[in-house]
Amino acid sequence: MTTNILILCTHNSARSMLAEGMLNHLAAKLAKDVRAFSAGSAPSGRINPHALEALSAAGVSTEGYRSKSWDVFTEAGAPTMRVVITVCDSAAAEQCPYWPGSPVKVHWGYPDPSTAPEAGKRTAFELTRQAIAYRMLQLVQLPFDTLSDAELTAALKAISAS
Repeated sequence: MTTNILILCTHNSARSMLAEGMLNHLAAKLAKDVRAFSAGSAPSGRINPHALEALSAAGVSTEGYRSKSWDVFTEAGAPTMRVVITVCDSAAAEQCPYWPGSPVKVHWGYPDPSTAPEAGKRTAFELTRQAIAYRMLQLVQLPFDTLSDAELTAALKAISAS
């Protein structure tokens, strides 16, 4: 059974997209039955081009990626999420809707690379991608089938401390 993970950031244009791309890329490379989705509470409607560039440079296909609202994942027929991760502080502070399946929630905050000076944006996005990839690699290797929600929560907190 596929483990679905929803990654949230307010605008769904940079950090959450980096996380979705890296988690799906790593899951495919490691043959793990894990699927990432990303969304935002106030999606910008576009993906930051620096995020797409950082993912592409890492060998991640971004075909079909789009900025979307978290409302999509509360509708009937939406995949049931096992985990919901917020990656920006503003999304973590927002009141999230009810997610079908009552998933485990965790906040893994990352600085917004979009705020870097123009000359440093490419580097900021790459460093953010690397930091996200480090946690996504640990995440994708968890034995989701054998973990209770309490054990999964503890594992996610341990990853956030690393």
